[in-house]
Amino acid sequence: MTAAPLTLGSDAPAAAAPAPRRRHRPSPRFLLGRAVLYLLLLLFLVPTLFPVYYVFAGAIMDPRELAAFPAQLVPTGVHPDNITAALDAVPLVRMYGNSLVMAGIITVSQLVTSALAAYAFVFLRFRGSAVVFALFLATLMVPGEATFIPNYLTIASWGLTDTFAGLVMPFLAYAFGTFLLRQSFKQFPRELYDAARMDGMGHLRFLWTILIPLSRPALTAVGVYVFITSWNMYFWPLIITRSSQMQTLQIGLNSLKTGEASDPGLLLAGAALSVLPTLALVVFGQRFIVRGLTAGAVK
Repeated sequence: MTAAPLTLGSDAPAAAAPAPRRRHRPSPRFLLGRAVLYLLLLLFLVPTLFPVYYVFAGAIMDPRELAAFPAQLVPTGVHPDNITAALDAVPLVRMYGNSLVMAGIITVSQLVTSALAAYAFVFLRFRGSAVVFALFLATLMVPGEATFIPNYLTIASWGLTDTFAGLVMPFLAYAFGTFLLRQSFKQFPRELYDAARMDGMGHLRFLWTILIPLSRPALTAVGVYVFITSWNMYFWPLIITRSSQMQTLQIGLNSLKTGEASDPGLLLAGAALSVLPTLALVVFGQRFIVRGLTAGAVK
């Protein structure tokens, strides 16, 4: 005796609905740990951001507010006199432009030279590549101050003092960018490179159309690091320039100091103008900086 087949109708049993997933609630111990972690981060954040805040706050403070004791942390109003006085004291606009040109040329040059060198170390097979790369890294161990005197004598013998060429020539290439981009390029599949070469793609075309677009985080990290380092340079522009028309912003900030009678409002206004480009780069490029610096860290 066979059982009657089930038919789709009103008497057919309804399909069992899936049981709803139970949401996992974090334990009180986990919530307490998170609260302690955020509290510790906040405690470290305050002393880190306070100097940046006070630079901008002090730039718009009245001189009486800056001289108040105990120190006044919040300005009562906007007083642009410090900024206008700083611009009148030294040619900060011209120095601002000199710093932008110098940092821009150095950044672009180091990106180009670092990308080409890293490409050669990763994709071009030649004898002694490990030794040459080790020599590249060895240059990072040499303090920059140790090279200032020979660089100055060389630039002076060429008659390039007090020029943009003299400002940027010793820094057109640097080993740090090569090292960081090499680690990023090593993550690129070798098979894709071989396939592109078999299709007749040249080295420069492969680098420009495929490798560089896929390595934007590392390139951004190198560019931001190089720009900030070049923007903050003080000693080399100080010894290689003579006239105020070629001096950079960092030298102009030092010129605002007049011994014991220096006006803190002028110094804070100049520092606020100086920190704007680097602060903007860090804020808007932070995601790319983290991704670029961690490229190659995890296999």
